[in-house]
Amino acid sequence: MHIDFAPPSNGTYNNSGSCRQLANYLEHEDLERMEKGIYTEGFFNLMEDNIYKSTAIKDIDSNIGQLLKTDAKFFAIHISPSKKELRAMGNTEQKQAEAMKRYIREVFIPEYAKNFNKGLSASDIKFYGKIHFDRSRSDNELNMHCHLIVSRKDQTNKKKLSPLTNHKNTKEGKVTGGFERVNLFQQAEQGFDKLFGYDRQQSESFNYHNTMKNGSITEQIKFQEQKISGEKKKETFQSSEKENKISCNLASKQDNKHPYNLQNSNSSDSLLSIFSLGDSNNYNATLAEELQAQKRKKKKKKWIRR
Repeated sequence: MHIDFAPPSNGTYNNSGSCRQLANYLEHEDLERMEKGIYTEGFFNLMEDNIYKSTAIKDIDSNIGQLLKTDAKFFAIHISPSKKELRAMGNTEQKQAEAMKRYIREVFIPEYAKNFNKGLSASDIKFYGKIHFDRSRSDNELNMHCHLIVSRKDQTNKKKLSPLTNHKNTKEGKVTGGFERVNLFQQAEQGFDKLFGYDRQQSESFNYHNTMKNGSITEQIKFQEQKISGEKKKETFQSSEKENKISCNLASKQDNKHPYNLQNSNSSDSLLSIFSLGDSNNYNATLAEELQAQKRKKKKKKWIRR
């Protein structure tokens, strides 16, 4: 899961004024999809779907109490699942979109609120999301992702909330609380895995990529060794499974070729067959004697009648 906070700029992501420019951009693919007769997703928040763009803009732009002209009024967050994660979310665009909204509401926003260390919950965060399905900018055929516009102020329009601050759980000073970005990424990932029953490999985890990018040489070597060890175990397991399947297939073929296949017999019939086969000569001799005795009795009866 790739999560990033778009840096403020003078263009689409200029967050010192209205969010209108960003909201307009987030609707750029809707017209094309509607012309093709493909459904589109409106804006959504914690409780509602299909919210008008104008409503989202007005709500974010009016929640700026006590902010200076040059202060950030909102933040843009981009959340993009990998191809494997998307497959775990559903096999159609609509199912994936519903799963994404569920993830945002049940996992990401609650963790976002919690990591300000101000005792906040999901209901304290004012945000609007927009799901995109555009594939033109990626080689990944599954490219559904989500954009969030999150207000700088909480729902009460009293608390300033910045996920870009460098403060972390500070108790004193001008800024209290701060924001734990690394913890957010970790918890958001774990929450995704739990929500969708996703079996995440170490090589695709946030901790792995973060260590390989920012960790010490010792930490990087340790992760590499764990990855190699895991791959070897996987190869050994797959090889063992393959050998077991081959052995089972060979055993099955040999059983089918056996002249005395007892597969469909019950236990008593099977035992009878085994004992009969073990003493076949005596059995045949006894049967011949009984037949001869029966023939002699028939001849004797015929002679008496004459």
